[in-house]
Amino acid sequence: MSRDLPPLNALRAFESTARLGSVSQAAEQLNVTHGAVSRQLKVLEEHLGVSLFSKDGRGLKLTDAGIRLRDVSGEAFDRLRGVCVELSKGSADAPFVLGCSGSLLARWFIPRLSRLNAELPDLRLHLSAGEGDLDPRRPGLDALLIFAEPPWPADMQVFELASERIGPVLSPRFARFERLCDAPAETLLEESLLQTTSRPQAWPSWAQQNGIDPQSLRYGQGFEHLYYLLEAAVAGLGIAIAPEPLVIDDLKAGRLAAPWGFSETPAQLALWVPRRAADGRAQQLAQWLKNELKRSGEPIKN
Repeated sequence: MSRDLPPLNALRAFESTARLGSVSQAAEQLNVTHGAVSRQLKVLEEHLGVSLFSKDGRGLKLTDAGIRLRDVSGEAFDRLRGVCVELSKGSADAPFVLGCSGSLLARWFIPRLSRLNAELPDLRLHLSAGEGDLDPRRPGLDALLIFAEPPWPADMQVFELASERIGPVLSPRFARFERLCDAPAETLLEESLLQTTSRPQAWPSWAQQNGIDPQSLRYGQGFEHLYYLLEAAVAGLGIAIAPEPLVIDDLKAGRLAAPWGFSETPAQLALWVPRRAADGRAQQLAQWLKNELKRSGEPIKN
């Protein structure tokens, strides 16, 4: 077997075929013929001296050697694409694109953005909002700020920033505010609770942690996004539940109160960075986020 690297075209044909699971789709993606891809796969197998695919009915199945090469070649081409994108933009001018939920962006990040710009002027941060469709592997995204539970994906460099803490909040404008603020948590069983479809387990999880039967909870109006839920709570429409960072400014300003405190969940507020695109800017941002959370008075990961 040759010690030299196989031809790049053969590796490209293999990586596309292995990723897409089809010679035809690989040919379409590479803008070549089906026969051209097949020939490149044969060249690669002959060069390596091993079979990379086996027949599986009418399709192809990766052999053990093929699986091993797929994992390595996929990561290598991802890293190569990432570097080429950076170079084509010009590294000095390329913004750092951070994805996060619209709720986290509006209620925690944007109020602190001027401080970030002042303290990290060279970062050139660009923010990309989303909700349930957040994917750190999306092309053009450099990092993702997200509440999530371990274990972490192997292809991500993850900076754990803070343990997630959630709790019920209500506004002084709520009709029964004064009575509820002095009442035990069980009093919530008498209320119709505001909820969001983006976090359906928030109330049951909190109730279970606080010795309340989740089946006994009563729900009122629902909202699609956490941001709308909290706006409703601030308006005095009912009792909501949320992660502490999203309400910390409202608590300090007196727009909301958290009479029953916050309970820790298994989730973390974390910065996910694809390993293929990881650089010093991600570490800079992670450290700034930790410092900012500490400044806000929220529990930080050591």
